[in-house]
Amino acid sequence: MSYSYLPVHKARTYCEDIFERHGFSREECRCIVDVVLTADLYGIESHGIQRMIRYHNSLVRNLVDAEAKPKILFETPLSAVIEGARTMGQTTASMAMNLAIRKAKAHGFGAVTVRNCNHYGIAGYYAKMAAKEDLLGASSTNTEAIAIPTFGKQPMLGTSPLALCMPADPYDFWFDAATTVVPRGKLEIYNKRGLPLKDGWAADESGASCSDARHVLDNINAKEYGGIFPIGGSSIDTGSHKGYGFGIIAELCTGILSGGHTSPHVQNGGMGDTSFGFLALDYGLFGDKKEIRKRMSTLLQELRDSAKADGHDRIYTHGEKEMESMKEKMETGIPASDKTIDELKAIGQHVGLRYEDYFN
Repeated sequence: MSYSYLPVHKARTYCEDIFERHGFSREECRCIVDVVLTADLYGIESHGIQRMIRYHNSLVRNLVDAEAKPKILFETPLSAVIEGARTMGQTTASMAMNLAIRKAKAHGFGAVTVRNCNHYGIAGYYAKMAAKEDLLGASSTNTEAIAIPTFGKQPMLGTSPLALCMPADPYDFWFDAATTVVPRGKLEIYNKRGLPLKDGWAADESGASCSDARHVLDNINAKEYGGIFPIGGSSIDTGSHKGYGFGIIAELCTGILSGGHTSPHVQNGGMGDTSFGFLALDYGLFGDKKEIRKRMSTLLQELRDSAKADGHDRIYTHGEKEMESMKEKMETGIPASDKTIDELKAIGQHVGLRYEDYFN
């Protein structure tokens, strides 16, 4: 499958116009698309514009309510619970993290959960929001049950990512990872490319490793047995129990604390009943912020400078590759597969836009 490179500003305008045709305000469109394109710029294709078709279909099916507004159900000076009301995940998640940030600036700490919402993109986007305000940020979301527990074959947990961002120089420490070996989006990409899955990524209905992306996705969509392995794969010898535990931690921080649905009870691909968790911490609670940031920066540089394994000439710290990817893609454009471009054209046609008017 071949790829084309879409200029970032043209992709941004086209996607914003699509969401505006779906009934969102221009401010909401900018928010949604910034999350989407940040994923592509960071090199996370699975959560970028290749997911536009998923968002579009969810809006067409009324799984996302473009007119609904989130509301705060419970609040203290340090915390809050927000009813998502089937709103777009990116807009409500941004609102929730901004609330956590305000609480952290006022009181040193802020934690906000959201329930009954929609897919919000990359978890790390919201952790980065806090870091931009010189706070430590964290974020997580649950998803529909797509991950099987260690020694199981029935999907019970989500791919539920954990993300954390700590300010540092020259790169923030930016960690964002699914609690499964790979996210669902990776299966979608391999399916689009017609490539076999790697051993230990996903399981068939018997719980055994399966290389057929289409078969695994079909089972997931049909709510059959099989799914994605937790981090560590299928064996405790490779740490499967650790990924399984991370998945439960993500569920605690999202569905449990928000009072929303837990992954086994999330329906419709996580559209309309997903839960989020956000945390913002003023790390100045532990001393001089400049000194703490300097210590973090020193550690990260020591890691990059440490001895390299034979055959390798560089050690990365989390967030470094993403910043380099963004710099490159701002110049070269966002890579989009032929399949994704066909989907973008079809979406445009459905809402009354011509793809060719934006990309020529």
